[in-house]
Amino acid sequence: MSEGGPLAGIRVVDLTRILAGPLCAMMLGDMGADVIKVEPPGHGDDTRHWGPPFVGAEAAYFLGVNRNKRSFTLNMAMPAGQKILAGLIENGDVLIDNFRIGTLEKWGFTDTWFEQSAPRLVRCAITGYGSSGPKARLPGYDFVLQAESGLMSICGEPDGQPTKYGVAIVDVCTGMLAGNAILAALNARGRTGKGQKVDLSLYETSLFMLINVAANYLVAGRDGGRFGNGHPSIVPYTTYRAADAMMALAIGNERQFARAAEVLGHPEWPKDERFGSNRARVENRDLIDGLINAALAQDTAESWLSKLKVVGVPCGRINSVAEALDNPHTAARSMVESVEHPSIGALKMLGIPFKFSDTACSVRRPPPLLGEHNDEILSGELGYDKKAIEQLRRDKVI
Repeated sequence: MSEGGPLAGIRVVDLTRILAGPLCAMMLGDMGADVIKVEPPGHGDDTRHWGPPFVGAEAAYFLGVNRNKRSFTLNMAMPAGQKILAGLIENGDVLIDNFRIGTLEKWGFTDTWFEQSAPRLVRCAITGYGSSGPKARLPGYDFVLQAESGLMSICGEPDGQPTKYGVAIVDVCTGMLAGNAILAALNARGRTGKGQKVDLSLYETSLFMLINVAANYLVAGRDGGRFGNGHPSIVPYTTYRAADAMMALAIGNERQFARAAEVLGHPEWPKDERFGSNRARVENRDLIDGLINAALAQDTAESWLSKLKVVGVPCGRINSVAEALDNPHTAARSMVESVEHPSIGALKMLGIPFKFSDTACSVRRPPPLLGEHNDEILSGELGYDKKAIEQLRRDKVI
């Protein structure tokens, strides 16, 4: 196994805050990149204050998406701050920001500046609505985008209210797409020798997330609807109640349906014209779901799950978050790790979901304290001496 992660040697300047950008930068850091998180002096990333829960003085929210980074505080609105930022960018490989359109340009970082001063830089801009169109200058918020994109309209019970997802899913998916796009741009740089700008928005991500529901409308003119935990095009594919607990059943083909029917004590179901095909089951959704619930009520969830899994029927227990994180398989896949934090001590956090055979990813740094690495970055990366650093502090540049 070689030393360092797959992005070892790549430097990322992270100007983002909240979730989408920080998550993207954290994933690059997990892969070995050196990530410098630039934050406003005194306050830092907004999520440092998003709690409870707090662990000591640190918000759990911030701790969850900012490991493998160094924190550097900088007042980018001041000319001295802009000079320092220019130095960071010129020494970087990737720049990520989620400012409103025109912010970097206002500080002098125009397309022309980047072409002349940092031609190999990969720039990633994450905005609410993209760089063009009637909504381009509006700020973007995950909750609002879940509403506007149609995502919320397809979540919730059929006779209930539209419902948001339990996490900021548009932010999460935007961060993942941003990471994917940055890696593609770095790959292109290896071929062309030039960097480029990558443009992502919460709006476009949220539309992209509609996937098959969007296709249903674009191809067949069928608008999306709410099916609770069910699927618009597959039945049985929802949650059911056994004698003691809820469970999920995800049957995707006729063979699985026949096996499930056999286990549930109703081998006649596949021969019934109302249930003999997925199309028929979709048309008789309420009927077959009711029959399955009646059958499952005769035994415990664990008993049914063990029987169904033996015959290859996709199913699972509905766990709480605590049960999922405490599950032995979670430990087996190293999806909970511990790192030593300077003020908290041993800090548990989610592990890394991608595993490389030759260039292992790692949790090398805890989420940083605000401005923890100011002196290190100014002296080591930018060549400032102690006297100059103290002057920057007095001038409130850092």
